[in-house]
Amino acid sequence: MANYQWYPGHMTKAKRMMQEDIKLIDLIIELVDARIPLSSRNPDIDELGKNKSRIILLNKSDLADTRKNKTWMEYFSDRGFHVLEINAKTGAGIKSIQGVVQEACKEKIARDRKRGIINRPVRAMVAGIPNVGKSTFINSFAGKACTKTGNKPGVTKGKQWIRLNKGIELLDTPGILWPKFDDQSVGLRLAMIGSMNDEIVHLDELACELIDFLRAEYAGMLENRYEIEINDEQSAYDVIKSVCISKKCFLKGEELDIMKSSAMIVDDFRNGRIGKITLEMP
Repeated sequence: MANYQWYPGHMTKAKRMMQEDIKLIDLIIELVDARIPLSSRNPDIDELGKNKSRIILLNKSDLADTRKNKTWMEYFSDRGFHVLEINAKTGAGIKSIQGVVQEACKEKIARDRKRGIINRPVRAMVAGIPNVGKSTFINSFAGKACTKTGNKPGVTKGKQWIRLNKGIELLDTPGILWPKFDDQSVGLRLAMIGSMNDEIVHLDELACELIDFLRAEYAGMLENRYEIEINDEQSAYDVIKSVCISKKCFLKGEELDIMKSSAMIVDDFRNGRIGKITLEMP
């Protein structure tokens, strides 16, 4: 299997900035991809965010397996997180977040009240690894009506806060963390959902890995999507060839266009056209 890795040099800088920013906030809203909720997290965030209220948003939950979304929600709830299924692009689930923020921060709000501080907005940061949909989420959550609150006394200079309403302010810069590649399968899953540059990924290898996974976990989906028959003797590569023939992916003459067919399979998976699929379980 190919070795999937990323080494952005600015990782340590981003982490240091996040440590600074976390001191200013009450709540971390963490986005993960619902198809790979663990592989799309950075474990450091639990250490960085301890003593803060925490919400996990399973983004793109409509592309993931509905039953498995439930299992993941239970998994995170059992670990003390508030969890929601959303799709930042379509806005699904966004309306429920406000209530969850109040719920997640109710102890802080009660503490403020005791000290006579009333209506101080909850300060939140949106965190997650690259390509998980943070900016889309911020735009969708903040809507068009948000105002930047800029530099108020007591707010670190240069930090932009977005005032969503009386109850919540968002730190404008999302907290960026990188996935931990201690385990090769994490890199593979990230490559499958398109969180890596496809130029460094061999799409035919990726399609083969995907086919093997789907045959084991989601029998029948490939057959339905591509109108092909698959038997146990066939390798993943044979399946790609069948898709070539079924979908008429030819180079010249009768030569099969393996790359075109591989790219189609990967793209169909990423866009939910093969079905609702989750790549990992707790």
